[in-house]
Amino acid sequence: QLMESGGGLVQAGGSLRLSCAASGSIRALNVMGWYRQVPGKQREWVATVTRGGSTNYADSVKGRFTLSGDFDKNSVYLQMNSLKPEDTAVYYCVATGTTMYWGQGTQVTVSS
Repeated sequence: QLMESGGGLVQAGGSLRLSCAASGSIRALNVMGWYRQVPGKQREWVATVTRGGSTNYADSVKGRFTLSGDFDKNSVYLQMNSLKPEDTAVYYCVATGTTMYWGQGTQVTVSS
């Protein structure tokens, strides 16, 4: 129900843009954003944006990542700049309305 795209392999210092779109059956989303997970570690919050336009970022990505949301299209975009090897993870889109939805995840690999 959440379709992600944009992951891949990039060198350190490079950029990637992740996209996520909710299917048409999903309505009344209030918050959208991204988490990430490295094998063997807990899923980590990256950034979220509210329907009202409030955006928040984890300290580890602040100043490098930019999140934008289009709630008319039930979509969210994560522009990732100045990528570091420690950003390597599976990135999961999340959306919250009357319930919480998760995407299937997209791999981001940053080589040193």
